Amino acid sequence: MANSSTLDLDAVDRYLSAHLEGYQGPLQATKFDVGQSNPTFELRTPEKTYVLRRKPPGTLLKSAHAVDREFRVQRALANTNVPVPEMYLLCEDDGVIGSEFYVMERLQGRGFLEPTMDGESNETRTGVFTEMNRVLAELHMVDIDAVGLSDYGPPGNYFERQIARWTKQYRASETDRIDEMDRLIASLETSLPADDGQRTMVHGDYRIDNMLFERDGTRCIGVLDWELSTIGHPYADLAAVIMQWQMPPGKEGRGLAGLDRESLGIPSDHQFISEYCERRGLPAIDNFGFYLAFNFFRMAGILQGVYKRALDGNASDPKRAMKLGSYVPMFAQYGLMAMKAS
Repeated sequence: MANSSTLDLDAVDRYLSAHLEGYQGPLQATKFDVGQSNPTFELRTPEKTYVLRRKPPGTLLKSAHAVDREFRVQRALANTNVPVPEMYLLCEDDGVIGSEFYVMERLQGRGFLEPTMDGESNETRTGVFTEMNRVLAELHMVDIDAVGLSDYGPPGNYFERQIARWTKQYRASETDRIDEMDRLIASLETSLPADDGQRTMVHGDYRIDNMLFERDGTRCIGVLDWELSTIGHPYADLAAVIMQWQMPPGKEGRGLAGLDRESLGIPSDHQFISEYCERRGLPAIDNFGFYLAFNFFRMAGILQGVYKRALDGNASDPKRAMKLGSYVPMFAQYGLMAMKAS
């Protein structure tokens, strides 16, 4: 973690003193140095530790950085089989610290930035990936009506809606024409699968570094970063996992490309997909390349937005944001390759 001056501690302290039961300062804060979207802080008092997540300052794209949605979905999932931190309060008054924010439980667990889980045993790796699969299936089996989330996303073809949304977001943050991205958008628009009727909770960025696990085991204690969550099609989440694994291993790619997974206790793409389908009682998935290409497209759009915020001076980590923006053509190319393989 790294210190940051982007949080008015006095204002936060006053607000929590007035609105959060059991809160008692004095307050200290440290900004987490991961994440490019919504700045996140660890809040420490003599008695308790919290996490605060806020919208970034400055002019933002419409519907982006919706911390109110993050708060709502995690609160709704509190009594399901999907592990989430406890939500304490949501502040929708921009006047307090300059943007909306929420405060939640600080989970005490361990995270893995990379799916290789360097230094861990094969048994641990296998256990973590089995747990990733279980939690993902549980998420997609949540009764959205029972938890009050049936209106959390609009009806209709999820992928048609998402492609239109992210194309609009991408065009709004476009800085240069990228031929690969234009071709990928056109290919996705003309290759939409028929709607199979599945309508479930979707995390939107499901991957190992958005999860926390118990310190001495492989049980997941919390799924984090719900900014892209909605009601949609579950294959978007499943393909997001597989997309991440196509990246090169290491701190930049955080993937599994080129590795002998079996020797590491890590499932193949086919094994992970098959286990997921078995958990949900589904047949094999046709045209999986489309869902994979969609995720490459959306990630390219996200990275373009990060890059634009860096140019505008609103990025959480400007240097890293500029570097991430340079990867947009690569993700678009990966998307085109996935479409060809489908």
